[in-house]
Amino acid sequence: MTAAGEVDGTADPALLRTLARRSAGQMSAENFPVALRVLPAEIRADLAAVYRFARFVDDVGDEAPTDTDGRLHLLDLLEQDVLLLGAGTPTLPPVVDLAAVTTRRAVPLTTYLDLVEANRVDQRRTSYETFDDLLGYCRLSAAPVGRIVLHVAGAANRENIADSDAVCAALQVLEHCQDVGEDARRGRVYLPAAELRSHGVADTALRAAGTSPALRAVLAEQVTRARGLLEQGRPLVSRLSGWARLAVTGYVAGGLATADALERADHEVLARPVTPSKARTARAAAWLWVRR
Repeated sequence: MTAAGEVDGTADPALLRTLARRSAGQMSAENFPVALRVLPAEIRADLAAVYRFARFVDDVGDEAPTDTDGRLHLLDLLEQDVLLLGAGTPTLPPVVDLAAVTTRRAVPLTTYLDLVEANRVDQRRTSYETFDDLLGYCRLSAAPVGRIVLHVAGAANRENIADSDAVCAALQVLEHCQDVGEDARRGRVYLPAAELRSHGVADTALRAAGTSPALRAVLAEQVTRARGLLEQGRPLVSRLSGWARLAVTGYVAGGLATADALERADHEVLARPVTPSKARTARAAAWLWVRR
């Protein structure tokens, strides 16, 4: 790293490896690895490798200690390493760990590349005019993970992918609702700009100590939309079987419980964190599981 904050090209691989180690260390603090414990060992290993990679890509896009151009360069190097999964030998540990699952499960490289592209978008774009624009971002940032899960399960047909994409978009939208303040402090807004303007929500309101009535109204609309998208999770769960049904049930239930939590909090997301209770998530999962 130079004194001016620019990335020294010779240090790039070392910086990427440092970020990779930090990403792996963060897994113990996340919910996804906990859910993995109930899955078969081979499936758990495959999905853990995917999760490590996704976490790593996000850390390169969000946490790399450099400027926008430097992060874009790091993402380019990461993409080059991903492409070596198809014909060559990748060198970054989170990418190397994908080799077995990619070959064994026939996972398309495009799913990994979309996650990299989502983080490129984050470097270039700080807001989205409409909800449809946000859904376009979700197709890069969230849908690939669901598609990978389906490939690992051998269930990646067109119908399942469409429903999975909707569920993943819903989960991303709900996360954006929970993280309004954090995102705003990063200079990013993942709520429709047109709706913020129509409700008179200023940028400063996204970083306030409490959530204004106008901002709550915008958030309520996003939660309603997310619930509609989560409805596509019900037929998806019913078509799946075994561990895949269990895993997807957990994702959909988590989304439903998060929507419930946001509504119970009256969409107050700035004064305190809003998270779903384990009990409500379990009840939602049980309800989905028995509805075949």
